[in-house]
Amino acid sequence: MFPRFGFVAAFILAGLTTFEAFAVERRVAFVIGNSNYQEISALKNPAKDAADVSETFRAAGFEVFVANDLTKLEFEEQFRNYLAAVDGAEVAVVYYSGHGFQIGGENFLIPVDASLKDAADVEVQAIKLNDVLQQMRSKSKIQVIILDACRNSPFPRKDYWLRDQLLTAGNTGLAQVKSSLNTLIAFATEPGAVAFDGAGELSPFSFAFSRRALAPNQEIRSVMAAVRRDVVEATKGLQVPWENSSLIDEVVLVRRGNRPSLPPVLEKVVLAGAGPINLGLPEPVEVDGGTITVSIERLPALGRLMLDGEVLAAGELIQGRDLPRLQMEVPEDAISREEVDMLAYSARDSWGGEAKGILVFRVKSGEGAEGEQVMAALEAKEEQRTLERGVHITGAAEAIESREIAVPVGVGPVALGVDVPADDPEVSLKVSSYPATGTLSLPDRTLSPESSLMANEVDLLRYEPQIGAGDAVEVAFEIRADNETSKPARMTLSPTVDPCDSAAGEPLDLQGVVPGLLPNEIVGADAVEACEAAVKAYPDVPRFRYQLGRALLATGNVDQAMTAFQEAADKGHVRALFQLGYMHSTGTGTAVDRKQANAFYSQASDKGDPYGMTTWGRALFHGNGVERDTGKGLDLMLQAAAMGHTYAMNDLGAIFTEGRNGVPADQARAVAFLKAGVERQDMYSMNLLGRNYLSGEGVEKDPETALALFQKAIELGQPFAPANLARMYRDGVGVKRDLTETQRLLEMGAMRGDSFAAFDRAVMEMERGDKAEQVTAVRFLAFAAALDFRDKLPEAEANLANFGDKPKKAALKQLRQELKSEIPASGSLDAQLVAAARRVWEEANPRRDVF
Repeated sequence: MFPRFGFVAAFILAGLTTFEAFAVERRVAFVIGNSNYQEISALKNPAKDAADVSETFRAAGFEVFVANDLTKLEFEEQFRNYLAAVDGAEVAVVYYSGHGFQIGGENFLIPVDASLKDAADVEVQAIKLNDVLQQMRSKSKIQVIILDACRNSPFPRKDYWLRDQLLTAGNTGLAQVKSSLNTLIAFATEPGAVAFDGAGELSPFSFAFSRRALAPNQEIRSVMAAVRRDVVEATKGLQVPWENSSLIDEVVLVRRGNRPSLPPVLEKVVLAGAGPINLGLPEPVEVDGGTITVSIERLPALGRLMLDGEVLAAGELIQGRDLPRLQMEVPEDAISREEVDMLAYSARDSWGGEAKGILVFRVKSGEGAEGEQVMAALEAKEEQRTLERGVHITGAAEAIESREIAVPVGVGPVALGVDVPADDPEVSLKVSSYPATGTLSLPDRTLSPESSLMANEVDLLRYEPQIGAGDAVEVAFEIRADNETSKPARMTLSPTVDPCDSAAGEPLDLQGVVPGLLPNEIVGADAVEACEAAVKAYPDVPRFRYQLGRALLATGNVDQAMTAFQEAADKGHVRALFQLGYMHSTGTGTAVDRKQANAFYSQASDKGDPYGMTTWGRALFHGNGVERDTGKGLDLMLQAAAMGHTYAMNDLGAIFTEGRNGVPADQARAVAFLKAGVERQDMYSMNLLGRNYLSGEGVEKDPETALALFQKAIELGQPFAPANLARMYRDGVGVKRDLTETQRLLEMGAMRGDSFAAFDRAVMEMERGDKAEQVTAVRFLAFAAALDFRDKLPEAEANLANFGDKPKKAALKQLRQELKSEIPASGSLDAQLVAAARRVWEEANPRRDVF
């Protein structure tokens, strides 16, 4: 190396200095815009706000769930999908634009189907902000809620039920929220004040947020301060955004730590006296998008550096896209022999990232035959380079174009396995069309719609489908090497649900990916096989271990099921905690241990599981195995109901029907929860609400509606609805009296596990007097006693004792013939009858989800 180039090594070392690297954070946003309200005034801007803000978060590298005009049921479903995606996330964001109001210091977001005409409607029609926050808190490290919802209350009613009292709704704005540690809650305006839709396409708040949020490397509190300044200016001081923050960690929406991508040190032969020679420098690639500026740090000493015929000076700035057009001109008399020269430059992006570039020249004389030969060789080499570059670009396009790749849902980012036959440092791929849902990433960074990646990174490309989004998506790239050469390519990514999820997923599992099956709907052997394969393929996904436990339980492998549940719980699956509690509570595979069951229920509840909240809330409310805490128990059941858990709705319906533990009775409130359960197709709610329509409690008497509800519940397998409908036929209420239909329905109810149906069928037979079939009466009395798990029917055993041995022995013989296996003949004749009836019912594989 010549002395005058002694500083080159230092320059190269500077160019290779390690820049700050940022770990890939999992960040998920749920953006909601509610505009088209059905019962109250529509809003002009929320849908547009949601579209704009969702693009902002997507550009910032978030996984984005976006929804418009959500009903209450749609919110529950999409929020559950969001929570499944946000499980274990660094940052969870909810952005809401729409109607919102406050009651007793509690803020509520309003779905588009809410009417809020009755006092109980808020609990079943609106969304409590604090419930949203608590669920986010149970899943993520940092929570951010941004609300453009501080408008006047549009509802005529002024008082609503909240917990155990009627409270007056606030007229304007939202209430201040007490945030927990590492939470930021931002409002479009200060507490109690009103925000505006504005005159433009977006609300003043959403417009300012979208404008400011993409400022790189800005902490969110600085972003919100800038938003506040913009909104105050736009509204002339009438609207002042406000936030409550307890953040202890930084939240940077757009973090830019990458530097422009440049190839390693390049070499070039330049002929003196041959005129301007194209240097063939590749365009710098900004992997995060944006523009690049190039600074000429050191000019060649032997010639002139030129761009489009203009000579460049040291320190001069050019655009990164201009770099491939740089030329070098060396005069004929500049050298007497071959010499070495150098060009040094720096590429800088918009947010301070910098990379160094080096081009080392070997300058040769262009005179005579030797010069002509060198020139010809250079031209041939350039043609070969151009040809190879085209081959590389074409090869990359062919590797991507029209590929259809199936990607499993809910197992994290999945490598796409795209094998590009090119690692040319000059070839890059720009994302020209980002998937409509889901997230593209590389191991070291999340890609956004403006991102680029190098050819040698394509084989590391990953995609994570969005939970709940089943449609195939397209991703398109522009493959390029300079300003002139590029080729488009696109591929299709299809989310697929693992067979284990389809076979054994559970409803309302906040770490699940499907609507789920009830226990009796699981086909045990097939489900076990599918879930064993899933556990083997994805050993670190605890959901599959939990679902394997459900499948094993369906096949009767209780001990193996408990082991699978415990392994799933140890790996972080929350519903498994509830299941372990249920097994200890019922004595399934273990001794009954109410204290241990409550411990599991409490853990599941604390982690946001609606099943856990319902069961732990029920225990606290009634003091079952724990000191009674009526207020906390009621709150937990209300939270579970807000998540769409119909068992909680049914519990609350019973509490409000009767009034318990200081909670006042209110039939209309009870009916509101039962109707909410029916809306979610819960067969227990249908049965309970049918009884209300028969009795007229909380609603006007309507036997026709009761009949329809009982029939629907029967179709779904509800165990108690057959007896309720049977009594309508028995008594001729709303239908023509029909004892044959009564008998059929009572027998159906008995075989589904309804002890009262079995008892009524026995009574029906006994009332026939001398014409009674005593064996039939004995049979159903045995079933009534066998199914009386809560000791509510002492009359069953008492009546059974009044029959003689002859019908009892005949009934026992019938029952034993129906059994698949023998049972020991021990104890009294009555005891043997009850035991045989219980075994017949158990072998019929009854529902285990009957509470």
